[in-house]
Amino acid sequence: MTNQTTSHILMVRPANFGFNAETAENNFYQQKDDRNSTEINILARKEFDAFVGLLEEKGIDVLVVEDTDLPKKTDAVFPNNWFSTHQDGRLVLYPMFSPTRRLERRKDIIEILIKKGFRISEIVDLTFFEQDNQFLEGTGSLILDRINKVAYACRSQRTHQIPLGYFGKLMGFEIVDFDSTQVINGAVSPIYHTNVMMHIGTEISVVCLDSIPLASEKLKVQQYLEKTGKKMIPITAKQKFQFAGNMLEIQNNKGEKFTVMSDSAFQSLGDVQINTIRRYSEIIIPKIPTIEKIGGGSVRCMMAEIFLPLM
Repeated sequence: MTNQTTSHILMVRPANFGFNAETAENNFYQQKDDRNSTEINILARKEFDAFVGLLEEKGIDVLVVEDTDLPKKTDAVFPNNWFSTHQDGRLVLYPMFSPTRRLERRKDIIEILIKKGFRISEIVDLTFFEQDNQFLEGTGSLILDRINKVAYACRSQRTHQIPLGYFGKLMGFEIVDFDSTQVINGAVSPIYHTNVMMHIGTEISVVCLDSIPLASEKLKVQQYLEKTGKKMIPITAKQKFQFAGNMLEIQNNKGEKFTVMSDSAFQSLGDVQINTIRRYSEIIIPKIPTIEKIGGGSVRCMMAEIFLPLM
């Protein structure tokens, strides 16, 4: 059986964290900041280091890779969008919407994984879809239920159906795709990444069903979650805006499970929601306000899970 959780995480320590105008076109969670770039980057690195410290305290193996200073990559702290790893030894490279974010794909990071003793049997390169402006942004676009081989995905400018179907066939995942929307300044907009509104752990699912406008698609998602035995924890649209959908379940070297969510996500949840999650795992709560505000991403986006077998 495929594990849903891993004890190996790769994180990229930012060198030039900042606001990316390209990604802000459809990531409405990003906000500009008046502070200078040096100050913003120092704050982001402090938040990053404290986050890594919290994970390591719990016995989680964190492989920290330093971002390269050049080319400048404002979003390098979010590596989960450009690659995913799988227990059969495959590593998938993904087609990305923002040309500046494509610079984050680094061969040397793949080489670091090999040097650390992970076995890569095949690199599945989906980046050719970029030529046709077709995108699928890793585990931002895909919420993978690895145990049941189901991939949930909300269609958007970053998640197109053709590469989605291609991933499903190639990697052996059943695709559950749907539209998911939010109201921004009075206008309805697609949610750009599925991991904003949905999280799946071994036994739980956190999902903003209110964001799925079509009743038939909402029902389909619910039925798949029930069929695969996931205890559903609904979140509201307001909680989603506080990154309450952007969680990740990981485990330590003793096999103890943890659900990681940011402080803003945690503060937005009610007691019943928190207690339900705590029934299945301990909660780790990093504070990353600068990264969330300016980068428009939260804790899940910062952690690339390493499921590769060890040599």
